[in-house]
Amino acid sequence: MTPAGWAAAIAVLLVAINLASQAIALWRLRRPLQRSALLDTLPPVTIVRPVRGLEAFSRETAVSGLELDYPRYSTIFCVADAQDPIIPLIEELIGIYGTGKARLIVGDVPVSANPKLNNCVRGWEEAATDWVILADSNVLMPKDYIQRMLAAWRPATGLVCSTPAGSRPLCFGAEVECAFLNAFQARWQYVGEALGLGFAQGKSMLWNKPFLDANGGIAALGAEIAEDAASTKLVRNTGRQVHLVGQPFEQPLGRRRLRDVVQRQFRWARLRRVTFLPFFALEVIATPLLAAVLAAFGASALGLPVWLAPLLVLLVWYAGDIVLSASVGWFLNWRSALAMLVRDIVFPGIWAYAFVGGEVSWRGNAMKIRTDGANKLNDTAPALSAASTKISD
Repeated sequence: MTPAGWAAAIAVLLVAINLASQAIALWRLRRPLQRSALLDTLPPVTIVRPVRGLEAFSRETAVSGLELDYPRYSTIFCVADAQDPIIPLIEELIGIYGTGKARLIVGDVPVSANPKLNNCVRGWEEAATDWVILADSNVLMPKDYIQRMLAAWRPATGLVCSTPAGSRPLCFGAEVECAFLNAFQARWQYVGEALGLGFAQGKSMLWNKPFLDANGGIAALGAEIAEDAASTKLVRNTGRQVHLVGQPFEQPLGRRRLRDVVQRQFRWARLRRVTFLPFFALEVIATPLLAAVLAAFGASALGLPVWLAPLLVLLVWYAGDIVLSASVGWFLNWRSALAMLVRDIVFPGIWAYAFVGGEVSWRGNAMKIRTDGANKLNDTAPALSAASTKISD
């Protein structure tokens, strides 16, 4: 076979793999809600929710977690800084819903370089139930939030979690973030779970408290710079599995600058590169760039003009993303294909930079994410305003 023929064959193979992943994700996400023995018992549940700063959706997401259709649950809001502007809102909600439904804990415990994890420690310790959900502040919880978490628990489960479904973008930058979160990251996470390679995601995590406490407690999640990576490894080391909810929970985005979206993607890419290098190394083939380049090189073997072969790759690739998104109710509009194209243009650069760049912005501080595990916050870095940052980024 000629070099052009090999290039064409590999391009077709990459497109076929991508279509297969979209089909697997669609099957997994359209599966009817499963029942579980845990769901049938409706055990008491504690939601530990770290919060920081006021955002456009702060009230809505906080209230959503206080109006769930579940008989026995309570929420512990955790705030690291006593001067945080989110505190008056949380105190107002406690006054409305009562101390039996919600509590506030102020002050963190530095068990790791992960600020979100540090902010959860006291809430975890105060939780008096066997079942605890660690939930980010920007998760919009549906009425059956807890039921959907419990329904995914199986006898061999060590952790149930949910990746975010980006929604309500109010600008193009936020639409690009939707393209990253939904048809790219959520899709591949559900594919991984369907293939028996479930990875944790820190947005919503349902833990059996005695299980985690017997394996080092919440401080054990500081073994990696990202608590979801540490959670994945901890669960796998015990011979258990990570499972995902039937459908991911919504994360309303509002306005996002494209620059900030790229910075967040770099931070997450760097974390994945440090914690799961073999899997991260393959991520670059999950975008159409390589397939499009190979298709252009092998166009003659396909009997197509040089310009048409890569165009067909992109059309098939994005048609699959759009069908998947439309079928499961993820955000779509007339610019979604363009947002996906921008996503796939910037991602190879993010992927490559994750191998050489180490400094990211996290909670308003510069942070070195190193490959030797010696991750360290630089507290002398200029702090961002509390209104423009959040613990769950």
